[in-house]
Amino acid sequence: MGGDFKESDWKVFRELRETALERFCYRTLTELESVCKENSKPGYERYLAAYELLQKRDKKVSHMFDAPRRSQMLWQLKLIYNERLLEETELMRFSEEIQKLLAS
Repeated sequence: MGGDFKESDWKVFRELRETALERFCYRTLTELESVCKENSKPGYERYLAAYELLQKRDKKVSHMFDAPRRSQMLWQLKLIYNERLLEETELMRFSEEIQKLLAS
């Protein structure tokens, strides 16, 4: 999974990475809001659930989005793809090579 990809794929990745990050954060905040509003549970249980959720999401966000480099592009893109953070039309902006690698 080296970084021998087209410059155009790298540019698309850098752009769509921001879109995917925003969607991931929105999804996480929506889940957090739901946890916090769970009035059938005591405040401390909701706090612990919120803390656990944020810890799990923090690990995911760091794997998917931290330190973007060409050598990590495909690996991070696969994680983003598996989380369904990009739409089909966005994925079609990548070269056929990248699309095939994601589909495999």
